[in-house]
This record gives sequence, C-alpha cells and structure tokens, in this order.
Amino acid sequence: MNPGHTLTIAPADLHVVVTVDGEKVAETDHPVVLEETGMPTRYYLPREDVRMDLLRTTTFTTECPFKGEASYWTLVLGDTTHDGIAWSYETPIAGAAGIEGMLCFYNNRVELTVD
Repeated sequence: MNPGHTLTIAPADLHVVVTVDGEKVAETDHPVVLEETGMPTRYYLPREDVRMDLLRTTTFTTECPFKGEASYWTLVLGDTTHDGIAWSYETPIAGAAGIEGMLCFYNNRVELTVD
C-alpha cells in the first residue's frame, strides 16, 4: 500500500437502500462499509439483498492496487439501461477480502439511503 493511503473495511449495523428511477434495486441491513483515502464512503451489499434479476455482467474490468480486479454490472429497468452502475471484486487481494463477491453501486448514479 502507498504511504498515507488507507483502506478500512468493516461490517456495519446500517440499513442501506439503493433506488434507481424510483425502483428499489437493493436493500440490506448487512452492508460492509469501505473507507478509502480520497474516495467517497462505499457500501458493499450482499448479493442476496440485491435484485440480481435486474443486473447483467459486463466484460469491462479495472484493476485497483488496493483491492484487486473489479468486474462491472449493468442494470436493466424496462427499456432503460444503466451501463456499469455497480461493481464487485470476485477475487480481491488479501487486504480486501471483506468485500469479496459483494456489490457496490456508484453513489452518484443511484439514490442511496443510509440509516
């Protein structure tokens, strides 16, 4: 890890709801919160709490030196497609094992409610 760069991953006792175009696409009481230097707080959600029937995998991936390779998901709501709106780390590096297989939505592309 780079000096000064921190990454904190912890389960949280929070209620998180993700809504897109008025449609609830995820709701959980079991998020994992990821805090990373220079990034907004991210809420990773268990797949069983996400409407996986609305998501399609993409072929797009990115590499993060602090978490590993991310794969991306597209949300399809009726005739509207929200390309690459969520991502997951299927096999994260050891320091990010706490988010393995969970999904995270872009905060600025969804309505995110955290209680």
